[in-house]
Amino acid sequence: MTSALRALFSGESLLQRAARNSVITLGGFATGQVIRLASNLILTRLLFPEAFGTMAIVLVFMIGLTMFSDMGIGPAIMQSKRGDDPAFLNTAWTIQIMRGFALWFVATALAWPVATIYGVPELVWYLPVAALGLIVMGFFPTRLETANRHMRAGRLTLIELAHQLVSVTAAIGLALLLQSVWALVLSGLIATIIHLIMLNIFLPGERNRIALERPAVTELVTFGKWIFLSTVCGFVIVQADKVMIGAWLPLDSFGLYNIAYFLASLPYMLGAMVMGRLLIPLYRESPPLASDENRRRLQMMRRVALSGLSILVTILAFGGTLLVDLLYDDRYRDAGAMVVLIAAVQMPSLLVLTSDQAVLAYGASRRF
Repeated sequence: MTSALRALFSGESLLQRAARNSVITLGGFATGQVIRLASNLILTRLLFPEAFGTMAIVLVFMIGLTMFSDMGIGPAIMQSKRGDDPAFLNTAWTIQIMRGFALWFVATALAWPVATIYGVPELVWYLPVAALGLIVMGFFPTRLETANRHMRAGRLTLIELAHQLVSVTAAIGLALLLQSVWALVLSGLIATIIHLIMLNIFLPGERNRIALERPAVTELVTFGKWIFLSTVCGFVIVQADKVMIGAWLPLDSFGLYNIAYFLASLPYMLGAMVMGRLLIPLYRESPPLASDENRRRLQMMRRVALSGLSILVTILAFGGTLLVDLLYDDRYRDAGAMVVLIAAVQMPSLLVLTSDQAVLAYGASRRF
């Protein structure tokens, strides 16, 4: 059995790479969430619930800006026949940089209206500073997407864990020093800068250069226009609750909701990360319509993934209140019931996770 496992995880066949990538991604996710949870527990004792509510508003608008401008550059690189072509990759990187600067300008323009609507004057400063991270992310090398394209998660996972440790350390240190929302805003920006540095130093491959090749631009825009539409719909479905609840509830209650959402969403986030890295390469290299063997292999993968995720969500649905009582102090007790409800209503969305990116592997972004 040991030799069989060693063979499964050491070879370069599609199944072996997929198994190795899955285990590394699962391990990295589990470790990352332990780090994130530990940070959350420490920060809830150093800061106040209103701080998490305010930061949740910042994050909602950061996510919204990102999703409303998403051209699907990552999936485009993963599925394209030119996904390893330097001219294609450099064009994608250049578009990504331009998008990062555009997002920062939009975030700066929205800062005053958002601060007025939510009644939090400090958002005038929090949003533009946090949005500097979008400029930094625009410079992330396409080697990151190339590693996902070829299901090579090892080094990428280590970089992500190191980035999380930097973020946690910075957040705790700044919380002790500043005792304000600035600790969360600045730690996120610092961690993003460190993430960019580590990706450039430790990921192998050609360095990107500024370029705009016309055929590459055409392919990226043709593929990305439908991704843009889907992410707009996705924002409404996944984030609209936070946009509205943040305006209706006091900041401390919104902070509790955000903590509950983080805990209840762990299985969904795990599934999204694993499927995002596996589905497109698997379907591209082993199309289910090509043979019965391919179809059976992919069905088995989907069943295993769905079963595991369903078990995790069920545990949270039954044990949410106990989990919150165990981990947090009395100020956060009301989050327990929210964990139960959020976990329960996320169950149907798990069905979509194991299949939704299959059409992207064929380049059919309109169907997606």
